Amino acid sequence: MINLGVALYHGEFAAVSAVMEHHGVPIDIEIFQQLADKDVWRAVRDEMVPAIDARYGVYVRHSDSLGWTFSHERWIAYLKREGIYDAWPRLASGALDMRRKTFEDMTKGFPQLEALRQLRHTRDKMRRIKLAVGHDARNRTVLWPFKSKTGRTQPKASTWIFSPAVWLRSLIKPEPGMAVAYIDYSSMEFLIAASLSDGHCGPVNNMLEMYRTGDPYLSFAKSVGAVPQTATKKSHETVRDRYKIMLLSVQYGLSATSLAARLNIPTFDAHEMLNQHRQQFAQYWAWSDDYVAHALQTGIVRTAFGWTYRIGIVGPVNDRSIRNWLIQSTGADILRIACILAVRHGIKLLAPVHDAVLIEAPIARIEADVALMQEIMRRASRIVLNATADGTHELRTDAKIIRFPDRYTDKRGDEIWDRVIELLDRQRQEAERQGRKARC
Repeated sequence: MINLGVALYHGEFAAVSAVMEHHGVPIDIEIFQQLADKDVWRAVRDEMVPAIDARYGVYVRHSDSLGWTFSHERWIAYLKREGIYDAWPRLASGALDMRRKTFEDMTKGFPQLEALRQLRHTRDKMRRIKLAVGHDARNRTVLWPFKSKTGRTQPKASTWIFSPAVWLRSLIKPEPGMAVAYIDYSSMEFLIAASLSDGHCGPVNNMLEMYRTGDPYLSFAKSVGAVPQTATKKSHETVRDRYKIMLLSVQYGLSATSLAARLNIPTFDAHEMLNQHRQQFAQYWAWSDDYVAHALQTGIVRTAFGWTYRIGIVGPVNDRSIRNWLIQSTGADILRIACILAVRHGIKLLAPVHDAVLIEAPIARIEADVALMQEIMRRASRIVLNATADGTHELRTDAKIIRFPDRYTDKRGDEIWDRVIELLDRQRQEAERQGRKARC
């Protein structure tokens, strides 16, 4: 049986997705065209290796067409030098797990690996820059709404500006007189978990109280005595980030061994952090365990707005995937409603990005549109999470405005981007020098 309300809601989001695809994301076409040249890109990829690999020493140069290759022997030597070897996850065969997701997880515990992770991804997965950019310098691709099992959009990674690598996002540059704004939900998954479990097996919900402080990660660290009560995000950034990683991972059933590897801490300390989480958030864990049991018994779960998951039909069946599904799908519901309301209110919406959106407006109007979009996103969270009058169950948002002639930046990709621009400039200067020499 088709639920007409759900069908109309999903249909309107499909229309909104088409509007976003039509708008596209503004791209710095001059730099993009250089990167899209396969010969230029091949040279840049090769030249960026020695500068970034200088601190790692894991690439080997070949005299033939192979160029630079990643050396597993040198990688093992580096891990041992840095004291990371024993913490690195293994495959069933005992070999080091070199999958992209493993690298990404380990970088959270060992931030010094971030530049190498991005370099490795750039060389292994980006043989060519395949972003779909039109003659109007706009990146467009099919967003594929509802493609993932959680109901999120899932555009083709190689053609979408927000997918291939973080550093490529610096290609996003507003046109003259225009500005773009990246607006994202603050600690979205944390509040969704708190909201869904509220009222289960008792009235006490520490998760909601910690979210309302404005920084649930630092609040948790304070509650378990990991930092003093006077601590701030700036004064105890490292400890706060450690607890942030834990809080976002643990509610999906992350093991102590995996957490220890991710945070670069002893397994005993990881066990203690997991115990602290269960003690502080007993209500959440009671709800989560009951939800998993219900899902396995009935074989089907739904969000409040009708997105449905039939257990065992899509993907493997395990506790972690089931716990993760409802929180991620609820987040997708919230973002869908925010996008629908944004278009209804005349916001020029360019893209959905997991728990964020990208909008565009003239510079003179961007601040007003950002304020309106933040209010719309707040209302969307209230609708889905059934917020109360006092603001409980209401998501906050953060906004970053980029005005012409500035470009979008992400600190995770700044080093690679700066290196790419340096190499492009060097190639341009060399080409000009060769041109002058030929004319003489």
